[in-house]
Amino acid sequence: MAWARFKQNKLAVFGLSIIALATVIAILGSLLRPDSSVDANSQALALSKKPIGFEIEGIEVQKNHTYSAPGFFAQLFFGGKDEPYNFLPVYAYQFSNDSIRGFQYSGNDSIAGRPFQIHLADVLYSIEGVNSENGIHQITLVSGDVIERTTSELRSQVESGSLVKRTYWLGTDKFGRDLLSRLMAGTIVSLSVGFISVFISLVLGIGLGALAGYYGGWIDDVITWLINVIWSIPTLLLVIAITFALGKGFVQVFIAVGMTMWVEVARVVRGQVLSARNLEYVEAAKALGYRPARIIFKHILPNIMGPVIVVSAANFASAILLEAGLSFLGIGAQIPTPSWGQMIKEHYTYITTDMAYLAILPGLCILMLVLSFMLIGSGLRDSLDTRSA
Repeated sequence: MAWARFKQNKLAVFGLSIIALATVIAILGSLLRPDSSVDANSQALALSKKPIGFEIEGIEVQKNHTYSAPGFFAQLFFGGKDEPYNFLPVYAYQFSNDSIRGFQYSGNDSIAGRPFQIHLADVLYSIEGVNSENGIHQITLVSGDVIERTTSELRSQVESGSLVKRTYWLGTDKFGRDLLSRLMAGTIVSLSVGFISVFISLVLGIGLGALAGYYGGWIDDVITWLINVIWSIPTLLLVIAITFALGKGFVQVFIAVGMTMWVEVARVVRGQVLSARNLEYVEAAKALGYRPARIIFKHILPNIMGPVIVVSAANFASAILLEAGLSFLGIGAQIPTPSWGQMIKEHYTYITTDMAYLAILPGLCILMLVLSFMLIGSGLRDSLDTRSA
């Protein structure tokens, strides 16, 4: 019945759709991003601050070290893969015997960059050396294997597989990284902070709130005093203090945000348990001799989870905002981990220029995700309210 009422709320369904899309992007990660490197951190300073839809031709030059492609789950859980090649953006190039030579892209469409000349075998393979004679190239690979290729074979392979054209659909940031990939990679940071922080707040809030509401007396007085003390401290200042105590980093943000959000959950749970502990079904459970833990977790909590779910949705949105704020201040996720707050910090100076989108786009991502959780919270509040049935 609650789900049927929830589906009638179009804004809540819209919010759920946005979160579902963000979750897919976060889970699949580098499998969807144009830049599949770890943390979408493939840099090319010559491509710094390029406009939306920018296209560039380049050469994928193999790195001269042993490379093993990561498995599906390794790529999934470690944020990407180490690319086996370096991308060399070019201004102009031509084939010359057994080499490819030309000029690198300088960052200016009308000015050629530094000249380059690379052996075709070095473009295609991770090599130790090449011996060439009469158009036949004996190539010694890093792995120790030796292969032979003709010049025409090498050139054909380069033309078909190593000359590529890249399109940066949302342009590049000031370090020449693909902005779309960075925004997609930032999704996992925001959702992870929200999910783990809310989980920590639920464990602490439900546990302490249930104890205070069910037992009352001095237990209630102590927990209520603790709630009021933490509640009186501004959340952002408390998070900053905890972050400084634990150190800067991604994991520290989880702990800091989660340990400041439990008070609201505890207050809600305490109030709900206080009103439910004297109801008939609880008295019946006590008369049957059930232990307090069973009464709390099997009988009371399942009947009061509606308000807790609504509070959790709001806390999820707050956690995302806190993480973005901490990253903007430089004490959240650390470089090169992609964070929307950090991306705003890196580019907010461009807000009055024609490159304002570098700061606006991550801001819109934060806005959409927070708004989606708030819409879901509002929809859950209405759908779980039995008086509206």
